[in-house]
Amino acid sequence: MTDPSRLLETWKDPPGVIGWLATVDHKRIGRRYLVTAFVFFVMGGILALIMRTQLAHADGQVVGPDRYNQLFSMHGSSMMFLFAVPIMEAVAVYIVPLMCGTRNIAFPRLNAFSYWIYLFGGIMIYAAFFLNVGPEAGWFSYVPLSGPQYSPGKRTDFWAQMITFTEVAALAVAIELIVTILKLRAPGMTLARMPLFLWSMLVTSFMIVFAMPAVMLASSFLIMDRLVGTHYYNAAEGGDPLLWQHLFWFFGHPEVYIIFLPALGMVSSIVQAFSRRPLFGRLALVVSLLATGFLAFGLWVHHMFATGLPRMGNSFYTAASMMIALPSGVQIFCWMVTLGTGRPRFTTSLLFVIAFFITFVLGGLTGVMQASVPLDLQLHDTYFVVAHFHYVLIGGAVFPLFGAFFYWFPKFTGKVLDERAGKWTFWLFFIGFNVAFFPMHIVGLEGMPRRVYTYSGDMGWDVWNLVSTVGAYLIATGMLVFVANVVRTLRSPGPFDPNPWDGPELEWAAASPPAPYNFDAVPVVTSDTPLWTDREAVPALSGLRDDRPELLVTSAVEAAPQIRWGMPSPSLWPLFTALGLTVMFVWSIFTPWGIVWGAIPFAIGATVWFWPKKSQPGLESET
Repeated sequence: MTDPSRLLETWKDPPGVIGWLATVDHKRIGRRYLVTAFVFFVMGGILALIMRTQLAHADGQVVGPDRYNQLFSMHGSSMMFLFAVPIMEAVAVYIVPLMCGTRNIAFPRLNAFSYWIYLFGGIMIYAAFFLNVGPEAGWFSYVPLSGPQYSPGKRTDFWAQMITFTEVAALAVAIELIVTILKLRAPGMTLARMPLFLWSMLVTSFMIVFAMPAVMLASSFLIMDRLVGTHYYNAAEGGDPLLWQHLFWFFGHPEVYIIFLPALGMVSSIVQAFSRRPLFGRLALVVSLLATGFLAFGLWVHHMFATGLPRMGNSFYTAASMMIALPSGVQIFCWMVTLGTGRPRFTTSLLFVIAFFITFVLGGLTGVMQASVPLDLQLHDTYFVVAHFHYVLIGGAVFPLFGAFFYWFPKFTGKVLDERAGKWTFWLFFIGFNVAFFPMHIVGLEGMPRRVYTYSGDMGWDVWNLVSTVGAYLIATGMLVFVANVVRTLRSPGPFDPNPWDGPELEWAAASPPAPYNFDAVPVVTSDTPLWTDREAVPALSGLRDDRPELLVTSAVEAAPQIRWGMPSPSLWPLFTALGLTVMFVWSIFTPWGIVWGAIPFAIGATVWFWPKKSQPGLESET
């Protein structure tokens, strides 16, 4: 029989600062990801408030044009690269191993390395911004505007290297999640029984593997054009500026769904738990996730309708832009039927999901409108596009994300967020969001261009811009209420019920918050709602040793036990390797020799990290 005290001794981190820095526990790293990404969200939101204050009235004087260019570039870069994708992966790093019924994530040292790289990249770009060398060419950095002729200095170079930092981190987490989901699921958790959140993260992780290299290649070409005199994007020397747009949007449009698909998995978990019945149309939901992931790679040119590409090609991307609405519609109908035939409890989590239904449908409709080439040519680079973009991303990702915060907060901390304060957060956020962004449709149709730092009073845009600014401050107020709720809850006595929502999935079978080893014994799954099927006690499988950290590896399709996999111990070398890679990336901004000399500390860290050790646990067949 497993001894919990011995398991705790085996799986716990070393004490003190060393243990804090060396940890490979997916839960501690996941919490760090969550907090860091939320800090970047707050900082990006503050930048947005400054922009909205500048635009509240005609001829605003809050900031000048140069600083405004840095503000909108940093806002977009923060939200897309430092918040949206990392926060979804942060939730997955914490929840996926628990939902799979395993004791840790695959490749836990790589997980630690990915966090440090992400943190250092974010610190680098904000340090540049505070030193007045922040990016100024937008979060998309179109050439030739971002090229050496029109963006001298180091501003765009810092942006390009930030892309490399964040995409290395995202790719590392994607690999960990793919292996965890396919090979570390609890026995009996076949693909047919796998929770929808696991399906969403599996599709998302494969999308990251295929999409992220494109933007890394694009940013590498850009920094080479700027630092070593290549001409990938210089038309005068045989390059092609449109190459940047193809590479960037081949990543950029799938990235919207990389952000969106995890939110769909969160919605499925929340709807199932609070409707108190299994999901309707489970197979349709899975197929819709797969279809969305596939179709997402066929839409990138709808960002380029104004570039003069052949009309026949435009027609293909118009059709794809309309088709991708179909799987989303199927999912929304499945969730609505689940709620309609269940006994829903309208908690804060479920309110955020309902807000997602409303706002995402509106954003999707404006997206279908812009799939029409003639209309897109008129709306291109107006505030209508800004409104659409925020309705899709905030409505389609941030609302479900906050629903997931309230749903899984007991799993993160052992405590339940206050529902009354949660509803204040919801209404302030929901009303503020619509007040802020719906008027942008109107001023966009009236011709207000995006990315302008001021406008003339005779344009007639004052009233709608003032309304948008009021909405932005309502959103900020809602976020203050949320932060106060979190702080107050963390300071309150606890813990509470380990499964306060009667959730049916395996993460709720562990303690709240979970022990370092997650589960005393490996759970065995007998249905797609295991905690509802086996209410007394989830069946468990013995056989893993308690004197060393081990995981059970199972087959990819049927989740049949195969081997025992020894986990690596906590280590400082992922941190040192990340520091070495940071030195190399930052140094290379100032001289190409930084790649050569900066590679030395990185190589030392990686060599020691991967050097074979006699005592390192290996693989053993499971009998």
